[in-house]
Amino acid sequence: MVASMAVMAREAWTDERLDDLKENVNQRFDEVDKRFDRLDKRFDRVEADLKAGFAEVNRRFDAIQRTIIVCFSGMTASIVGAILVTQL
Repeated sequence: MVASMAVMAREAWTDERLDDLKENVNQRFDEVDKRFDRLDKRFDRVEADLKAGFAEVNRRFDAIQRTIIVCFSGMTASIVGAILVTQL
């Protein structure tokens, strides 16, 4: 199996080639950083949208809670009034 594999020629890495590689790697990481910055901005927008959506849900729950309190208070007053009227 090993006898049929091609042997790759070893390339010499000079200082200039290593410097070029380093610069290329740095450039690619700069591009990745820019992409992550754009992604962070998109996540900020999504987070703002979610906060606005949850604020709307909280307002609805508050409205439902007020309605329940008003209805319960009205029913309690009606029951107490009915008991007082029947006792007289």
